[in-house]
Amino acid sequence: MSFRNASAILTRANRIKSKLQSSLEATVLDVDDVSYQHAGHAAMKDTSDKETHFNLKIVSPKFEGQSLVKRHRMVYDLLSDELQSGLHALSIVAKTPNEVTASAK
Repeated sequence: MSFRNASAILTRANRIKSKLQSSLEATVLDVDDVSYQHAGHAAMKDTSDKETHFNLKIVSPKFEGQSLVKRHRMVYDLLSDELQSGLHALSIVAKTPNEVTASAK
């Protein structure tokens, strides 16, 4: 089975996790599918895709020295193929390990 066929079997949430984990080496990666909250919205009425909206929480050392905008851009770039194939919206919390440690004090 080719990778393209295998990726069709995986859920979008699993593909998102795999792409972000492998590229960002995340120490925390939470991917929550909240598509059900948007099922009745006008933009979703003409689609059969059920995995369209996600909340992401990512803690990665690769975010060190990057602005919040740059961190979000990194995530969007990694998920560009998902965004072009039915992923409609992301809510992103992107922190460094040091920021998480500092906020825990």
